[in-house]
Amino acid sequence: MQLSEWIAKAPIVPYIRQADFAIRKPWFVPERKLLDYLLIYVQEGTFIATVNGLEYRFEAGDVCLIQPDWALTLEGVTDTITPFVHMDIFYNPLREQSFTTRPGQSDLDEYRHLIQPRLNDLQGIEIPVRFTPSKPVQFREKMLRLVQLCQHMDPLTRLEAQNVASELVLMMLKDHLKEQVQPADSKQMMNWITSYMSFRLSEPLTVSEMARRANLSPSRFTVVFREHFGMSPYQYLLHLRVRHAEELLVTTTLSHQEIADYCGFSDLYHFSKSFKRCTGQPPSHYRKTSHIHQ
Repeated sequence: MQLSEWIAKAPIVPYIRQADFAIRKPWFVPERKLLDYLLIYVQEGTFIATVNGLEYRFEAGDVCLIQPDWALTLEGVTDTITPFVHMDIFYNPLREQSFTTRPGQSDLDEYRHLIQPRLNDLQGIEIPVRFTPSKPVQFREKMLRLVQLCQHMDPLTRLEAQNVASELVLMMLKDHLKEQVQPADSKQMMNWITSYMSFRLSEPLTVSEMARRANLSPSRFTVVFREHFGMSPYQYLLHLRVRHAEELLVTTTLSHQEIADYCGFSDLYHFSKSFKRCTGQPPSHYRKTSHIHQ
């Protein structure tokens, strides 16, 4: 099931169950399974998480995400400061009945109705147990702010904490949601491109800007663009600029320099060279012959 389909059933509404700064000497938590999510930020020190039989070592700056119903053992091998949050990500009307499981509690059959769905079970999502956020400073600040807020949970503070938790979840999803572009969706995804480029011909457009607008990486955007238009974004933009230049040459008395500026060419030489390469004739000849045939 895709994330959008699951959200239609159970929207993302984080519910913080427990949070603390966890300043500890070397420590050990025996194996257990969780009903909810455990998010840990390593501020100082080193700890090891064994998840479903695989060992992960965490150092300062790393983030650990343990998803529900995974077998988990934790061990702090040095003095550590590891701010953590136990929370539901998806809304469950029975969330007040859920709890943070105890060390050694691995049989959750009795509590299946309380177990949160795992993000990694949804199509297109793969969040590793250990990861470094793409925006580590912002992630750390939000994580520490969330733990701080959870120390005093009056109604307004709880609302703010929920908002910060939502931002953390969004950051994780943006970092780890695999781009899915189905052929049927490609045409709809690119419908805005022609008008977007046409209204900005005089601007220095970049693939990065358009990729951000399409919510794709620049490399993936270029692939999808070529599949849809049969050419690269640069080639298509050049095509639009030359077509507009043709129109201005025929319908106006603007100088070649003015047309070059209006159509987004860096200078007159670039305009003349690009125009001739695309049309087979220089701008002056195109204007002259076009007027003859009118």
